[in-house]
Amino acid sequence: MSRHVPLTFLLPGCLLLSLGFFAPGHAQHSKEITQKERELARLRAEIQAYEKRISESETKERSTLEHLDDLERQSILIRRLIRNLREDEERITKDIREARTSIGDMEEQLHSLKSHYAKYVRSVYKNGRVYDLELLFSSNSINQLYIRIEYLKRFSEQRAKDLARIADRKTDLERQNDELQQALARERALIAEKTTEESSLKRKVSLRQKVLADVRNDKRLFKQELDRKNQAIRQIEKFIADLIEKERVKKEREAAAARVKEKLAATPKALAAPDAEPAGSFMSLKGRLRWPASSGTIASRFGNQEHPTLKTITQNSGIDIRVPPGSDVFAVADGEVSILSFIPGFGNVVILNHYNGYRTVYAHLADINVVESQKVRNGEAIAKSGESISGSIVHFEIWKEREKQNPEHWLFRQR
Repeated sequence: MSRHVPLTFLLPGCLLLSLGFFAPGHAQHSKEITQKERELARLRAEIQAYEKRISESETKERSTLEHLDDLERQSILIRRLIRNLREDEERITKDIREARTSIGDMEEQLHSLKSHYAKYVRSVYKNGRVYDLELLFSSNSINQLYIRIEYLKRFSEQRAKDLARIADRKTDLERQNDELQQALARERALIAEKTTEESSLKRKVSLRQKVLADVRNDKRLFKQELDRKNQAIRQIEKFIADLIEKERVKKEREAAAARVKEKLAATPKALAAPDAEPAGSFMSLKGRLRWPASSGTIASRFGNQEHPTLKTITQNSGIDIRVPPGSDVFAVADGEVSILSFIPGFGNVVILNHYNGYRTVYAHLADINVVESQKVRNGEAIAKSGESISGSIVHFEIWKEREKQNPEHWLFRQR
């Protein structure tokens, strides 16, 4: 009686070749995790440095306004740390979910391999090695005999490979279970740290509110803060001047490089503009520009302003918009982030470049969502509003080269 060779025992080996929990991008993923951990370590170190400065200011009676700056800067860093911890937690949760799915798939595949191999062992136990000899002696020709010898040889090699792969798969499964437990432990630690930092942030915000109230009630300190605002205006002017100069130098270099390229080219071509900037796009929005906040009222207008109590005259290079605390602050047009900075008197500052000499300035920000050189779209949330001695406001400016513009001439009328 003829028997069929159990071909099903060859299939598990083919299946195993397609398995593997770690995708080709695993090394890149590990690199990203390392970078994230370094960023978290840097933020923690900076937060501790400001904690030390704040403690010293309480014991050495440093300037109240400097104390206020330290509290604001530390709060900014804590918010950034919380955001990074939240992103880390989401990433680890996703990794855990994928690991559990992979482990489940691997367990099913391992079970299938063991089941196939068990069937093979039972077949060998039943038929013994006589079956292989029977298969050879029943060959109808020399050619068929050679084919069956080669088949049995490969079949035997495949069984050995299957055994090795089952052992490897079991080792992989144990390793992945260990990594899953480590990820779960890291997730629990992150959640605990995030909860701690959120509580710390609440305390810092409360303390800063108290210091702000003290400043508002102290005419001497209030006058000092107005002086700092004048210094902040000069700092913004310097930033703008530096940006204009850098842009001029960049364009000159690009134009020179284009001229050299044209000379080297076989066929002379007309020089292309160095930047693919949207010509006239910002200018075309005059009178129709979106507001940097979705709600609020103008608290201080463009130009010279007289303080109602101190009777001092201060210059406003833009407008101050009174908004609900923690409001989203939006880019008023497409552009690129030129500067992120902290300026005493203005707090967190973002400057966007809208090309063709146009720039916008956003100040008194609590939380920033963008980085330098990042492209932003019209209406994209770039930050949250913060708190100043004048209350919850967003300071907003528009510049054309070195010339300050009245934002109310540019924004569409809604207030």
